[in-house]
Amino acid sequence: MINDLVTDNRVHKVAESLQKMGFEPELVGRLLPESQPVTREYKIHRMKLLFRKGAMFYAEYNLRLFFFLLKSKSDVFVSNDLDTLPANYLASRIKQKPLVYDSHEYFTEVPELIGHPFVKAVWTWLERLLVPHVHGAYTVCESIAEVYRDLYNVDFKVVRNLPVCSKIEKPEPPEKIQGQPKIILYQGALNMGRGIEAAIRAMQFLNGAELWLAGDGDITAQLRQFVDELKLESKVKFLGRMPLSQLHKVTRQADLGISLEEDLGLNYRFALPNKLFDYIQAEVPVLVSNLPEMKRIVEHYQIGAIAETHQRKELAEIMKRALFDQEKITVWKQNLQKAAVELCWENEEEVLRQVYGRFL
Repeated sequence: MINDLVTDNRVHKVAESLQKMGFEPELVGRLLPESQPVTREYKIHRMKLLFRKGAMFYAEYNLRLFFFLLKSKSDVFVSNDLDTLPANYLASRIKQKPLVYDSHEYFTEVPELIGHPFVKAVWTWLERLLVPHVHGAYTVCESIAEVYRDLYNVDFKVVRNLPVCSKIEKPEPPEKIQGQPKIILYQGALNMGRGIEAAIRAMQFLNGAELWLAGDGDITAQLRQFVDELKLESKVKFLGRMPLSQLHKVTRQADLGISLEEDLGLNYRFALPNKLFDYIQAEVPVLVSNLPEMKRIVEHYQIGAIAETHQRKELAEIMKRALFDQEKITVWKQNLQKAAVELCWENEEEVLRQVYGRFL
């Protein structure tokens, strides 16, 4: 991983699952000056690098990773995303060891590459060169898996980034006081393209409700100023970043969880955000964008509403129905209990066994 391994929950869950299967995983990442200590039940190796971003960073990281892998006694190499695939591919070829590719997103369609045609072309070339030669592959949703299967004729499995249900504490939600505002919750990074501005605009036309923003990010200051300009301080609350245990308690208080990602390229179009599954585990009805993967989950389980538009008045009306239509809410709440049981990491582990079992 090119991150410092502190907060990457997906690779941690995969490593724990591999341990249960009988592997001895070792995660490799980088060490930043501000990185927190990491203590895990498996090996961790973090590298100090000279560069922090740009082409020189990726070149340095893959070079350092390549030499580390050459010296390792690993029997299987696992590349988490395209930016670690060059080093893993070369090491696997030289040492004649199997290579597994875990694609966390549609890498060549991330917003950071849109508007940078040369950089995107380089990553696309690397993907076309390397992905057809992996010995096992999986990704985060069916839409991305279908694209990769068609492009590279590789059998990509789907391992969704679901919560480990056995580790989730489910405190009872506090009793609602009559007349208390309904709570609309957004949890996660406060970044562009997440539909947060649209939700704030909609609050101008929605009474009897508050929007809670649990998280921090690149546009936090911009969002605070936006709320001030619209004079919505009484309706929009910034909760900041909080520990997972505290966040679970906040989520249980919500009446509606929102995931209103915008259609900013294929990576966002195929988004299946962690917060959607966190809402489901807390048995909170959801409101999601009309994007294929989120829509598929919500319609399959009948656990909430689809926002066909981000226009403020129309979105406010959709939120109002989702918050106050008691007949629908009763059905959604019943269905959420079933969804919470099925949408667990423990069920995704069966796919990991299919991918890795043959290498044991």
